[in-house]
Amino acid sequence: MHSYSAADVEKLLRLPRSTIRALVKAGFVAPARGKRNTWLFSFQDLIVLRTAQALAASKVPAARITRSLKALRRQLPEAMPLSGLKIGAVGDQVVVRDGVGQRRADTGQYLLAFEGDPQAGALSVVERPQPPRAAAPEENWYEQAVALESRDADGAIRAYEKAIEAEPARLDARINLGRLLHETGKFIRAERAYRDALAIDGAEATLYYNLGVLLEDLERRPEALESYKAALRADPSLIDAHYNVALLYEKLGRPREALRHMAQYRRLAKA
Repeated sequence: MHSYSAADVEKLLRLPRSTIRALVKAGFVAPARGKRNTWLFSFQDLIVLRTAQALAASKVPAARITRSLKALRRQLPEAMPLSGLKIGAVGDQVVVRDGVGQRRADTGQYLLAFEGDPQAGALSVVERPQPPRAAAPEENWYEQAVALESRDADGAIRAYEKAIEAEPARLDARINLGRLLHETGKFIRAERAYRDALAIDGAEATLYYNLGVLLEDLERRPEALESYKAALRADPSLIDAHYNVALLYEKLGRPREALRHMAQYRRLAKA
């Protein structure tokens, strides 16, 4: 079964890393763990993540979203396409529509069709072409960069740089630029991209974490450790940082600190 990284989810669903982290923490999905303990999302996870965000925007209570989506996730076939279901909010209920009818996601109870438009009050999460809208130049550059990542990394890098040039404070473009430079082996430029971003916002945990991963790959372990610790000061619940810090302390011959962070990682993993 194909797995999706957090970066894949960012690109496919246009979800910022902070939102993905919040949805995982809230228990909407429980991704597997891959290399460096990074998240690996299944296809069903993608459906749930997209739906959870849309339902929360429709003011459905968080507890009901969690209960309904966990029940729905157990019902999903292994590779159901996104176009196979319509999941929406009807009042404060989570409702699933398929070719048979509409039913509550949590109980499976089928519901009577509405009078008039059967889609009234529902929020569709089916992928469909969006009507064109006027966009600022920097938005166009960012969208171009995201679209280019899978087929033209150098073109995506140039587009992210254009987006940053148009809007220097745009952190999502800076984070993606650093990640892409790192993935393509441009380590010096990647470090510069992350440090430039931290000069703009020194409280963004994702930047410190990504910089720590880069510094580890450069075998600059003490610097990587400090970057991970800065990430944890910004976000103490950043579970991946606790795991990586534990491994680094072990490599640096500091087992007591390693055990403390591994215990914190396990506590957060069970939360």
